Amino acid sequence: MKTTVIGDGGWGTALAMVLERNGHDVTVWGPFPEYLEEVKTAGENKTYLPGVPVPTSLKWTADREEAAKGADLVVLVVPSRFYKPVVESFKPYISKDTLIVSATKGLDEQTHERMSEVAEQALGRPIAVLSGPSHAEEVARGVPSAVAIAAADHAIAEQIQDFFVNDTFRVYTLDDVVGVELGGALKNVIAVAAGIGDGMGFGDNSKAALMTRGIAEITRLGVALGAKPETFTGLSGIGDLMVTCMSRHSRNRGVGERLGKGETLEEIMASMKMVAEGVWNCQAAKELAAELGVPVPITEQVNAVVHEGKDPREAVMALMARAPKPEGE
Repeated sequence: MKTTVIGDGGWGTALAMVLERNGHDVTVWGPFPEYLEEVKTAGENKTYLPGVPVPTSLKWTADREEAAKGADLVVLVVPSRFYKPVVESFKPYISKDTLIVSATKGLDEQTHERMSEVAEQALGRPIAVLSGPSHAEEVARGVPSAVAIAAADHAIAEQIQDFFVNDTFRVYTLDDVVGVELGGALKNVIAVAAGIGDGMGFGDNSKAALMTRGIAEITRLGVALGAKPETFTGLSGIGDLMVTCMSRHSRNRGVGERLGKGETLEEIMASMKMVAEGVWNCQAAKELAAELGVPVPITEQVNAVVHEGKDPREAVMALMARAPKPEGE
């Protein structure tokens, strides 16, 4: 089948490689033709997925019509900050019969919408979502991984599942689009907090507490937005949270670690070529929770450290000094 991946970052490249392994005709779209030529020439996406050989059968283009024409499946993997204008620009070229799945983990910074909501408005059709514990570096190398695909129409989720599933990439289906997507977006914020703890020299007790209270926070907000609570006990909830809070590959955890060691956000971001969605999305998540009256104390403190210059130690003290309460609250 002809498949198109919109987004030439590490995750987009890794998903393109999964599709290529399954025998599909895969085209990857990126915005900068000069860089795509470098990828083709080097056989490696050196900026976003260094050290991983890229199959020569993958096609790379900066031409939207060339990328999307005749595609049976389109995978949206554009960073949340650039997602809306890029997706809108593809509307004239994506067929009404094409299956579309969004694999971006984030929220719109202005509207606080999930990425699939943004894409649905731009393209005028339902959008499936893919999320789960899946670092691009490992997926691209064929390390066994499992993710979730959700769609309002379960038959569509099953069709997209067939495109991706193979002996190293296991895919589960469900119908909770809201839960799957929010799990992927909100865990990035908790991962920044986990990294801050690492940078400050905290231990396993601290991280276990943070992750446990973090998934409770994510679940509260998700349920308020219509998600099913059980979704957050699965791959796109606790599964994705675990890998993002603990892995050396996690950019969000890595940013937090550097903040915990005393670097400024400006210094950190100036040295990074790849995206850390939690930095962009902590404010959107905090504002969204405030609109709904949902308590998200970890998210609030992460936002205070990242965007308001709060000292990480003061943020930890604020969390630890909160009034005692039952665990279920």
